[in-house]
Amino acid sequence: MEQGNKELDIARNIRTIDWLRTEILEHITHLFKAMWQNREELMLEALAGIVMATFLLGKRLGISYSRLENKVLVKLNASIREDHEIEKWYGDMTSLLHFWQDKRGDPFDR
Repeated sequence: MEQGNKELDIARNIRTIDWLRTEILEHITHLFKAMWQNREELMLEALAGIVMATFLLGKRLGISYSRLENKVLVKLNASIREDHEIEKWYGDMTSLLHFWQDKRGDPFDR
């Protein structure tokens, strides 16, 4: 790749990273507004946008989708072991881990 194209690609990647950071903040803003309005469909849209933008930002930062997914699963397991308050109160961490395992098989068998 010639120098000019490489510099253009780096600049474009930096712009994309900035854009994705802004996207995440925008989705968070939309989520808070939707929560205030108690509009479930808008909350769902915002949450989906946060998840998508997070995975895409990870990719732009050199983190593969599978590495990010695995890190989430590791953190879930650690939170369960450490008896995180949300886990203690609601069992949400275990529920999410089971959801992930049911959808994809046991993620630690990969």
